[in-house]
Amino acid sequence: MPFPGGPARWSCGRAAGPPFAPPAAVVGSGPGGGAYAADVTRTPVLAEVVDLVHRRYPTETAEDWDAVGLVCGDPVAPVRRVLVAVDPVAAVVDEALGLDADLLVTHHPLLLTPVSSVAATTPAGAVVHRLIAGGCALLAAHTNADVAEHGVNDALAAVLGLTGTVPLLPTAPGAPTGLGRIGDIEPTTLEAFAERVREALPTAAHGVRVQGDPRRPVRRVAVVGGSGGDCLAAATAVGADVLVTSDLKHHVALDHREAGGAAVVDVAHAASEWPWVPAFAALLHGDLVAAGFDVDVQYSALVTDPWTFHLG
Repeated sequence: MPFPGGPARWSCGRAAGPPFAPPAAVVGSGPGGGAYAADVTRTPVLAEVVDLVHRRYPTETAEDWDAVGLVCGDPVAPVRRVLVAVDPVAAVVDEALGLDADLLVTHHPLLLTPVSSVAATTPAGAVVHRLIAGGCALLAAHTNADVAEHGVNDALAAVLGLTGTVPLLPTAPGAPTGLGRIGDIEPTTLEAFAERVREALPTAAHGVRVQGDPRRPVRRVAVVGGSGGDCLAAATAVGADVLVTSDLKHHVALDHREAGGAAVVDVAHAASEWPWVPAFAALLHGDLVAAGFDVDVQYSALVTDPWTFHLG
């Protein structure tokens, strides 16, 4: 659980640490939660690392309203260490600068809402100023990482044990990309599946909320990392027994229940997206090694969920 008064590290229902075993490439752990070490040829510059990220998650696949890509940083600056995290908040910046990271890659954008100033007197401006002063660039991979192969939704589906996954809302018929994923698990009950979700994802004050009969059979599972309330009808239409997502509003959830659709497991927003963090760190490390670059890639295990505790 998060510790009131300061940042904590994600923990799972079973044991403290990442919610699934890190890839075999992990050679150690430390303040960043895990590290992938390379022993290859040369240090890349920022533009080369950004290019590798965007090959996996093209910026043109992001939603029109999104703010993805490089937020700050000198394209010709060398990159020797990268930190991957969910949110570009002050505690994560502390971690990145403490690790002497040259690049912080986050899922959520710092400047999603347009601003007229990045003065250090504002929270977002303070992040920009501290990163620039510390020589650390910032890059966001948001909705472009949601729809991509090996992105946020594939990582969520993997930790929940889904097999035979395909996009819930494909970008084109038969395409491997698109919003959400749907796949199968061994038959179980809704209650048992909700417990699986609780154990697989990081613990957060939000907890795991469930809509549906605890005894309801579950085999076909849909997942949408982050806010997926607008995918309830789609999950029901393709035969999902349950949808795992976040940020469901009262009236949306109530209308869905009254319509008799798929069951719903509602988890903390950041918790649903955190499995991507170590998964992408491993992917980025592999891409860097394949390109002949020597870069240390680490991932953050800091709890960045905005809620600290709940009662009841």
